[in-house]
Amino acid sequence: MLLGAFGYRLPPPGWQPAGYAPPQNAQPLVTSGHVHVNEAVRTPQFWLLWGVLCLNVSAGIGVIGMASPMLQEVFGGRLIGVPTELPGLGESERGQVATIAAAFAGLLSLFNIAGRIFWASLSDRIGRKATYMAFFLLGIALYVSAPLAGEAGRVALFVTIFCVILTMYGGGFATIPAYLADLFGTQHVGAIHGRLLTAWSVAGIVGPVVVNYIRENQLARGLPPDEAYDVTMYVLAGMLLAGLLCNMLIRPVAGRHHMTAAQLAAERARARDHVAGPDPTPTAAEPRSRRSLVAAWTMIALPLAWGVWVTLSKSLALFR
Repeated sequence: MLLGAFGYRLPPPGWQPAGYAPPQNAQPLVTSGHVHVNEAVRTPQFWLLWGVLCLNVSAGIGVIGMASPMLQEVFGGRLIGVPTELPGLGESERGQVATIAAAFAGLLSLFNIAGRIFWASLSDRIGRKATYMAFFLLGIALYVSAPLAGEAGRVALFVTIFCVILTMYGGGFATIPAYLADLFGTQHVGAIHGRLLTAWSVAGIVGPVVVNYIRENQLARGLPPDEAYDVTMYVLAGMLLAGLLCNMLIRPVAGRHHMTAAQLAAERARARDHVAGPDPTPTAAEPRSRRSLVAAWTMIALPLAWGVWVTLSKSLALFR
């Protein structure tokens, strides 16, 4: 991450990639202005997006924390072809079930990665607000369906539901910076994103606490472990419904919050003053940039490919 940070450079003012053509029909939420970070937190859009991220992540973290034990307790011995609940299994059989649950957790991590690429790319075409509408509407349907799949004994359907949920968890993180840039402009999007990530911090507490509290409450009422997750999934679906309402309320940022031309010029001049050395010309940088690009992607692709391979290998236990 540190090496990647050192690789960042500010492009010259007005720079565009070769062959770039601005979109003819700009989306309603995409602004041409820029909002200062201190002004952004005074807008309702910032706090609505804060709620969108917090609620989406709370539900996602809740699922991550309970997916593996839920799979074991809901299906028990059926995961290894034994028609016995988890408490009735022997030590060896429990170990086999735990191995499959670990493979399930690994599979979820791959869909988390894939969702960041897929949903963020899709949002470039359909817009950020529509993408989050898909997260919440599809998510509500999936969260409500998961207990039904468990009751029906459909392991493959259950696994598929959770894998799709995890794509939206990862996709939410990948899409939110672009959502901020659409609403507040790009000049301070990094700083605004940093402040918005406090929603992630809150969600990291809310999600697991809600899941654990509800499960313990259900067990205290005498429900069997395989049924203790149903209410939890419905509560998480309720969080997504609240997030859907926040997303629906988001409108373009009012022009009075935008920086003036003079303020924007001063901000950009101040940013360029912190850049060490002159900006290289495109002609001189091109050969070196291609070599650097290949080297950088090789450094990224090799460990990532190794991790994907190891995870897929372990995930095969789900399908044996």
